[in-house]
Amino acid sequence: MNAKIHILLVEDEKSSCSYITALLGKSGYHITTAMSGREGLSLAASLCPDLILLDLDLPDLDGLKVLEQLRVWSHVPVIIVSVCNEEQEKVKALDLGADDYVTKPFYPDELRARIRTALRHSRRNAPSQIYRALNLEIDLDKRIAHLGGQRIHLTQIEYQLLSLLAENAGRVLTYNAMLRRIWGPYAEENNQILRVNMANIRRKIEKNPAQPQYLFTEVGVGYRMRENENG
Repeated sequence: MNAKIHILLVEDEKSSCSYITALLGKSGYHITTAMSGREGLSLAASLCPDLILLDLDLPDLDGLKVLEQLRVWSHVPVIIVSVCNEEQEKVKALDLGADDYVTKPFYPDELRARIRTALRHSRRNAPSQIYRALNLEIDLDKRIAHLGGQRIHLTQIEYQLLSLLAENAGRVLTYNAMLRRIWGPYAEENNQILRVNMANIRRKIEKNPAQPQYLFTEVGVGYRMRENENG
């Protein structure tokens, strides 16, 4: 299956290009490389890849500018692969439409897993959807959630947050993105109201909220929900 998947790697460092190309080539992916931001945008338009791996430190255009221009016309999954580990850079990239962020150096299995998740998410477009993971089930059509077969009683806001995360399972959603989606585009950037609701959800679905199985915090960035095991 991977042989049919075309990945565009936008990376100017030759050693990184060679390593990632070899790594993903062994997994059966077809890789095309671009050594600059402008070349990456051009190839993205002409080749229509299934996924883009994008470095932030490029010689001509900043990687965030590349992402911003790309998102004007394309919804192709984009994973940032960068040495930068600053929270604000991650937040900016995710808010601009990146699907995920992997920091160099990374474990090979981590990159491959993030790619699989991004590809799965991009192909999930059916209107009827059920989220399942471990003992948690969320019927996104019927708007109900069960844990171990027992109905979970959620407030309207709690359900909206939980379903938003379930629809984007495996991806990081930034604090600001969640605030805008739930409380509207002009919502104040007040993370406290979000944290309170997330803490309430965790108490209802996690056996031990301090060691979550479903809802994970990306410190300083946002939240990620366990990947959907429903296929």
